[in-house]
Amino acid sequence: MFLQALEETGEIYQGHFGEFQVTKHDRIGVVVYRGALMVAALAFAVSAILILRWGPQTAVLNSLTVLFLCFCAAMGVSLATIHIYMVSLHRTLQVFWAVGTGSALWIGLRSAEPLAAAIYNHPFNLMAVGWIFVALTGLFFKEAFCFNRLETKFLTFIAPALLLGHWLNFLSITTERSLLGAWAVLFLIFALRKVIQPIPPDIGDKSVFTYLEQQNAA
Repeated sequence: MFLQALEETGEIYQGHFGEFQVTKHDRIGVVVYRGALMVAALAFAVSAILILRWGPQTAVLNSLTVLFLCFCAAMGVSLATIHIYMVSLHRTLQVFWAVGTGSALWIGLRSAEPLAAAIYNHPFNLMAVGWIFVALTGLFFKEAFCFNRLETKFLTFIAPALLLGHWLNFLSITTERSLLGAWAVLFLIFALRKVIQPIPPDIGDKSVFTYLEQQNAA
């Protein structure tokens, strides 16, 4: 069933600037994108469960470092394979991811604290690493705009609200825990719903990509 979903159907689609076909390469790219999203969502959800259930114990904080690196890697793959018509927006999200991931690696190598503690306890570090979550929020916004998904509409608000609220120190611990739990649940729902979504909609109108490439070449 899975392998059949990757095969070309030969169907011709009518795009805004002409006809196009969805190739096997296109389908594999979508599967990789969705798989990376699932890894990121699982890493985030497990991290949320650990910190909400057992708190900032040393073993938990060390586990969060590994999980966060998995999350960063998965986010990098998803942003490399996502289909976005606006090339400038796509590149901007990738730059945000690179800045956030690079900052996390730098902090992790230089800090005496576990990475999670170093980010949580120091606003400057949160601001530096937070760019990866800006990229994630952009991904949520893209999915909300293109597919009108309810969970991504909430996520587009929850992610910046939690990070900015903690950075500016105006959220209570209870509110932060509630937002974190909601983020983890909705992120998992989003990733699971992507798995059962038909593949062609995630590819979009290939004639638009072709047109934009021709315009850039000209």
